[in-house]
Amino acid sequence: MSAGGTSGERRAPATLHDVAREAGVSLATASRSLNGSTRKVNEEYRQRVLAAAAKLDYSPNLSAQAVARGTSTTVALLVADIADPYFAQIAAGVVREADHEGLIVTMAATERDSERELELVRSLRGQRPRVMILAASRRAGDAASALLAEELRAFEANGGRVAFIGAVEAPYRSVPLDNAAGAESLARALVEAGYRGFAALTGAEGLRTAEDRLGGFIAGLAASGIALDPARIVRPAFTRDGGYDGMRTLIEQGLDDLEVVFAANDVMAVGAMSAVRDAGLVPGRDIAIAGFDDIPTARDVTPPLSTVRLPLEEIGRRALRLALGTLDEGDELPVRAEVVLRGSTPTRAS
Repeated sequence: MSAGGTSGERRAPATLHDVAREAGVSLATASRSLNGSTRKVNEEYRQRVLAAAAKLDYSPNLSAQAVARGTSTTVALLVADIADPYFAQIAAGVVREADHEGLIVTMAATERDSERELELVRSLRGQRPRVMILAASRRAGDAASALLAEELRAFEANGGRVAFIGAVEAPYRSVPLDNAAGAESLARALVEAGYRGFAALTGAEGLRTAEDRLGGFIAGLAASGIALDPARIVRPAFTRDGGYDGMRTLIEQGLDDLEVVFAANDVMAVGAMSAVRDAGLVPGRDIAIAGFDDIPTARDVTPPLSTVRLPLEEIGRRALRLALGTLDEGDELPVRAEVVLRGSTPTRAS
């Protein structure tokens, strides 16, 4: 056996001291060259350090850097459901903006559970991310809200920055979404298309996104002299399966006076369309269905889904810019929603 050991023997990872020794520079110079210090390093020395790091296959200890700086190059993104295309599109926007800023995104799912969200925030604080973005829908009067606020205040007191997506109380930065106005515009557009019999599938009471959208939809109908029967408001889970179950409930109630169903998000609407088919009916012909968000799937289902379009990737980008303070003009204005009518709500004959 040679003095250096066999070729298959595992070596200890190179340290910053090893890199400095190989490059023939001080430890401080090696650190500044590799760790993004604002202090200028002689270019010759910097190149020597980079070459030494490559030769030794050196990787910086990001945890140690975070402790030393009080922060890291990480963006922590909390969403309600990783599988939901709504949150996937938002996450794509955050990731693209983070790439532009030289940051790395980690993501966790709250499962719409406020206690889980609180525990995730507590855990993430220990990892010292530079930014936390909370994208899961808030619940009015949630018992965990005060504790979450304490955690976020402590995080910001230690140099972190927080941004929310959607409605939130001051003093937090937030990207406001035009949920109520978008749903109101959708209701008016459906009335103009000839519809008069309405039902709604929405999430549990207190879920702010769902409540804002339902409230806007009701207001849009009221502006045309139409009242939404409370018996026709079904509150299943805010998911695809919830939409399926909610539509089954409406079918069991009877569809005689029902012409169109508004689902408070697109994944619920897709679930509702499946329930209609399973009942031997045709979406868009026997019962019209509309959603909200304009996820990519909305254009691909049959018939294509009428919905309210939100620029989801831009929302993710804007949330990170807001947190970092790299704002563009208009970043603090509400994100506008746009009604898109497709084949799932064909115009009715007058």
